[in-house]
Amino acid sequence: MKQWLETRQVLDRLASLHASGGRAALATVVRVNGSAYRHEGAKLVVAADESSVGNVSGGCLEADVREVALRVIASGVCERRSYCGGSDEISAWDLGVGCDGEVEILVEPVCSSREAERLALSEEAAFLVITRLDVGSVTGEAPRMVIAGTNVHGTLGDDLIDARVLADARQWSACAASHLQVVCGVTLFVDAMQPPPRLVVVSAGQDARVLARLASEVGFRVVVVDRRPGLLVRAHFPDVVRLLHSSAAELNERLVLDASCFAVVMTHDFTDDTDYLRALLQTPACYLGILGPRQRTERILARIGGEGIANAAARIYGPVGLDIGTDGAEQVALAVLAEILAVKSGRRLASLRDRAAPIHAAAVSR
Repeated sequence: MKQWLETRQVLDRLASLHASGGRAALATVVRVNGSAYRHEGAKLVVAADESSVGNVSGGCLEADVREVALRVIASGVCERRSYCGGSDEISAWDLGVGCDGEVEILVEPVCSSREAERLALSEEAAFLVITRLDVGSVTGEAPRMVIAGTNVHGTLGDDLIDARVLADARQWSACAASHLQVVCGVTLFVDAMQPPPRLVVVSAGQDARVLARLASEVGFRVVVVDRRPGLLVRAHFPDVVRLLHSSAAELNERLVLDASCFAVVMTHDFTDDTDYLRALLQTPACYLGILGPRQRTERILARIGGEGIANAAARIYGPVGLDIGTDGAEQVALAVLAEILAVKSGRRLASLRDRAAPIHAAAVSR
């Protein structure tokens, strides 16, 4: 999920450097064997001034990768590097691979704006970036092909390979995971880009701003909905967050949600929360969170009533959030987002909806 946001940030930085004439190298994780902090597709762009955007590990590989990137910028020649942690945990950390896994990284000079990839990201639909990895002596960027629906940009330098890739692209996209692929004896890195789930935050109030910011940093595509235009202030939210002025009555006309979407209703107004939840219940969104005490949630559900509530019980999370004990908007946002991630990952943790005691019961001292 984070791959989408990080790729956008990396590509924006590359476009900025290209426009200003700056030089840069791009490091991409192309293979992971065993345990590693980041997965295939993680990216780090390093500029000639040593500034960087993105990461390829939890921080343990970045120093060495930056050195390789600066060398690649100077030479103009692609490099592939492998980092391997051994059975000795202390040695593994000293070598830079604290997760005791093997990570392979492609580092290539970048001399273009990568406009095809930026355009594909802007469409918010799945696409593939296929990169040729037999680049030991390749000067300049590695050959790549971008496949976004019926649009194809670039070539891998061989008509037969290109044809095979186009024939198999649908299957690779369906697997939804970045991976290595051998075609005609040539190793390719298939970077499968999948748009992350959408999170709808119903409210633009102060506590909603915290949730929107944190969720966007985690990688969700965040939409903030509010009927009060005075709260939908661009400066209050990250640029990647979409702001939508909409009443509950207009919501399903203005915003299409599918079964991968999440929503949290948190206007602090009983009538508004009821109306927005009623509208969201008409969508297939997999998660409908309701902020507030259990009795308030029960009153909202009772007012909506009907068979729809019973059928939607499994996707209604009220009170919303994990039962971690919270104080303040930041901690509430953390509890809510943690629950959403757990639901998305199919993990079972303690939700506030399962707590019999009041939400704000005194904590037990330890």
